[in-house]
Amino acid sequence: MESTLNVPAVAPHLKTIAVMPAYNAARTLERTVQDIPPGTVDEVIVVDDCSRDNTVEIAERLGLTVYRHEKNLGYGGNQKTCYKHALERGAEVVVMIHPDYQYDSRVIPAAVEIIRLGICDFIMGSRIRTRREALAGGMPPWKYIANRCLTLVENVALGQNLGDFHSGFRAYRREVLETIPYNGNSNDFVFDSEFLAQAVHFGFKIGDIPVPVRYFDEASSINFRRSVTYGLSTLGVLAKYWARQLRIYNSPLFVPVERPGA
Repeated sequence: MESTLNVPAVAPHLKTIAVMPAYNAARTLERTVQDIPPGTVDEVIVVDDCSRDNTVEIAERLGLTVYRHEKNLGYGGNQKTCYKHALERGAEVVVMIHPDYQYDSRVIPAAVEIIRLGICDFIMGSRIRTRREALAGGMPPWKYIANRCLTLVENVALGQNLGDFHSGFRAYRREVLETIPYNGNSNDFVFDSEFLAQAVHFGFKIGDIPVPVRYFDEASSINFRRSVTYGLSTLGVLAKYWARQLRIYNSPLFVPVERPGA
């Protein structure tokens, strides 16, 4: 008997490029790259944001594609360069992972497969499967509490059910990066919050997968003062999102990219 289920066709292998926004990642870059399962990605791009160590030399020794900023542009500015080059090089799926070994590269195949199957357009790695696991992995208690509170507010405001809104592991279908006007986003850490609000606004399907927590001396982490600034900036992003929803103010964050010939 012929099935009547409307099952979408599964895409074949999608060209996958991993991008790493790097700043002083010399001590952790190689471990991060070595953990990527063979055959998972077609290319690894490292964008160096004027590191003061030998990040570039290590990336070149590993045979990675390397781009260097002439001046420090910040975390958000680094991501903009990462995505620009990944799209130019024909990526169909782009995986962004911090090269500080805080996120487990072994989960890349799982994220890519979920996107390939058409289940989600945008996958995030969640460091917080349980409170015990997060704290045992070295996450500072104050950071855990701040993450839980801010993630709760973001889930409610954006209508999502994600475990960790502040992850440095993300995977996107190409269309996400082609649609979201991220070049107008902040060059600082709030870039990530803006991007998530934009992804929700443009109707992309967002999901998450668990990744082990790794906090140690070499792993990058912003201090308390910058965390407070980031948290307040994130609340500002949510306010802009709802101002757009209520048609009070149309922030440039939510104005779609103009395509040539459109």
